[in-house]
Amino acid sequence: MRLNGKIAIVTGAGSGFGEGIAKRFAQEGARVVVNDINVKGGERVAGEIATAGGKALFLRADVTRSAEWAGMIGAAETAFGGLDVIVNNAGWTHRKKPYVEVTEAEFDKVYAINVKSVYLSALHAVPVFRRRGGGCLVNIGSTAGLRPRPGLTVYNSSKAAVILMSKSMAAEFGPERIRVNCVNPVFSADTALSA
Repeated sequence: MRLNGKIAIVTGAGSGFGEGIAKRFAQEGARVVVNDINVKGGERVAGEIATAGGKALFLRADVTRSAEWAGMIGAAETAFGGLDVIVNNAGWTHRKKPYVEVTEAEFDKVYAINVKSVYLSALHAVPVFRRRGGGCLVNIGSTAGLRPRPGLTVYNSSKAAVILMSKSMAAEFGPERIRVNCVNPVFSADTALSA
């Protein structure tokens, strides 16, 4: 069990990649905070982890809100005694359409969920990691952040931001034993990109 004794928060863990990540972390011995705004999905995943013998806690929290990050990290510390890993998996995009048809509200939502959430996670987790002598942030980017895709320019650029933020954060926090990694998957069968 490679993650035995570790405490992790996985955002967007009520389905898709996040569900798989949360379950795998639990199988490897981590205690997992399953985060999602989808209560039904999040509770299901946490329940399935517990049924399989793992330890999980579901927390509904909006990753675009600083106060909710503070609450989520505090809940992880209270329930499990600390925090070692955050997987920033929550993400969102609009339907594929011409750039000039993307509304300002859609633009703001893409950047809040995909980019601001990464900033907020570090803002609240880094002080905890410093106290614990290290930690790990895993940011889920996308291959979309590496190559142009007409009709998804806003999403693509948000994921490019995640990729570069991750590299910069790794350079900044690495000397403090805080690792930052970015994983760039293609897409999951149950993400917004597939329907």
